[in-house]
Amino acid sequence: MKIKSFARHFVSAITVFCTVSFSAQAQSFIRDAEIEAILRDFTNPVLEAANLRPDDVNIFIINDPTLNAFVARGQNIHLHTGLIMASETPGQLIGVIAHETGHIEGGHNIRRQRDLEIASRPAFVSIGLGLLAIAAGAPDAGAALIASSQQFGYLNFASHTRPQEASADQAALRYMQATGRSPRGLLEFFENFRDIQFSNNAERYRYFYTHPLASDRIESLRQGAERSGLMDLEDDPEEVYQLEMMKAKLFGFIMAPVYVQREYPPSDTSVPARYARAISAFQSHSLATALSLTDELIEEFPENPYFYELKGQILFENGRFEESVEPNRRSLELAGRVPLLMVNLARSLSAMQTEESLAEAEELLSLATALEAGNAFAWHELAIVLERQGRRPEANLATAEQAFHYGDCDRARSFAARASEDLEPNTPTGIRASDITRICTITAQSRSRR
Repeated sequence: MKIKSFARHFVSAITVFCTVSFSAQAQSFIRDAEIEAILRDFTNPVLEAANLRPDDVNIFIINDPTLNAFVARGQNIHLHTGLIMASETPGQLIGVIAHETGHIEGGHNIRRQRDLEIASRPAFVSIGLGLLAIAAGAPDAGAALIASSQQFGYLNFASHTRPQEASADQAALRYMQATGRSPRGLLEFFENFRDIQFSNNAERYRYFYTHPLASDRIESLRQGAERSGLMDLEDDPEEVYQLEMMKAKLFGFIMAPVYVQREYPPSDTSVPARYARAISAFQSHSLATALSLTDELIEEFPENPYFYELKGQILFENGRFEESVEPNRRSLELAGRVPLLMVNLARSLSAMQTEESLAEAEELLSLATALEAGNAFAWHELAIVLERQGRRPEANLATAEQAFHYGDCDRARSFAARASEDLEPNTPTGIRASDITRICTITAQSRSRR
């Protein structure tokens, strides 16, 4: 798993709206081949039931313990790690995904931005009155008005979005029925958290600021679920296992070892529990324990690519670059053409810094960036490989690509301009360098005119 920041491998920043405060908050993505594959298994049948092309819909995992999911900027489903870890059954998680798919099919995202603007107006009025009251010598009344602004905003926003939420509910029921899944999970999810949106712990469950619930809406959902005739259908055991593996992996990487031991004690010999403990040992720098536990899993499940991936990551991040090549190579062989696993193997090869290893690393990274052009970290690693081969202009272009896909247009333009100085102008690389320079220049000009 890659939980990334600019200082550490692969995290990029996104902006999401907290609809109560109407402010933006930077959060980070998680990239993980195994979790992404499982989420695709859960999501693609739902997308197809909604007559959407799975390749057109992106799934982003956000490293945030709050319970939230949302659609933003087109056909992009965002899932918080808190939501995944709070899901008790695959049906609950798939139900939420189906609900968010309903928002995509219904085109609610564009309307929701307008609703946010309208909903914020009473909040701003309340804040303004509060400031006037304070200035007039009534600080207590002013503070009360300012404090109430969030509630005004929430109530106004809820009134605009409830019809969209009810529509997404019914769409989710339709998708669940079309895919032969029980809608029980979706209903359980909403019932379990119905009262939390107004509790003191509501901030932990941001989902209910953007997805306001009402008793009549839940009752309508219940009636539709019961009419489906699928309520008693049990969850697929394989999907139950997949969910448990996702949760174990997230727990192992995100939570402190003391919490991992509490959730997955040594007495628990299940595969997810052993997986979580292996990851936790790696995170707490217990190298021997992490390798021992991972090797046990590999011996028991020699066809699982992600156990090899974990071993490769453990070895690589502990400076054992040459040893990390073989498990990373095996991981890629078992999983197929997975860009994230290509990057893992390329990093191990690049670190060896031989002519042959650098050439293979370049080949892998070129393929990874072709398959995932927006993978900024793959561009970063390609820049390192090209620099180590003494190919500075191409390395500058790869750095420009990295910055471009991070959204740092100033840096992208700077490195693309450097690359253009030494690249042939009518070659693919020369044209791309010019394109990045032109796009980022136009972007900067547009920004300055605002």
